[in-house]
Amino acid sequence: MYKLIIFDLDGTILNTLEDLADSTNYALVMNGFSKRTIEEVRTFVGNGIGKLIERAVPAGTDAEVVNKVLADFTEYYGKHCADKTRPYDGILELIKSLLEQKYRIAIVSNKFDMAVKELNDMYFEGLFPVAIGASETVAKKPEPDAVFEAIKQLRTSREYAIYVGDSDVDVMTAKNSGLPFVGVTWGFRDEALLRKMGAKHLIHEPKQLFEFLVQRK
Repeated sequence: MYKLIIFDLDGTILNTLEDLADSTNYALVMNGFSKRTIEEVRTFVGNGIGKLIERAVPAGTDAEVVNKVLADFTEYYGKHCADKTRPYDGILELIKSLLEQKYRIAIVSNKFDMAVKELNDMYFEGLFPVAIGASETVAKKPEPDAVFEAIKQLRTSREYAIYVGDSDVDVMTAKNSGLPFVGVTWGFRDEALLRKMGAKHLIHEPKQLFEFLVQRK
């Protein structure tokens, strides 16, 4: 029986794509580069903002310039990360239902830690008691460190936890953590990629997570 549900953030419970794309394009234009389409940005996200910017700039861009683009992105996104971002339909209801049924919940994301905690407070009223993002002290996904830290903080064990996400990075995170993976098909990656990466359990709307949980009681 599972007791702890660990969620990815971007593309899983929050639709952050438009704000990420707007911030990326602001930073690109500020440094003389062409904008990227929202679909291009969709393929760039998942490994943290450093990788997002590396993928967004033209191949062969000098490292110093990449760092400048990243700095411009970070400053802009810090002020505009909530302009268009919103929870996916049905997510708030899912989270509240999980808590009512005494499940423990957490967020583990590659977004920088301060933003993860701010977005938890802003959109989920702080309902997640543990929300862990990228920092100098915890390795990014797909390394399992942040997942293990969430399990530790919530005083449970791996055998009672599952990981829910939308991307290839999330599939690998679950594998590296030794957790069952539930993939969502409304996020930043398509169903075909998730299945190719080995995802066996997919859901197409938030309430279907309960079906997975009930079947494994």
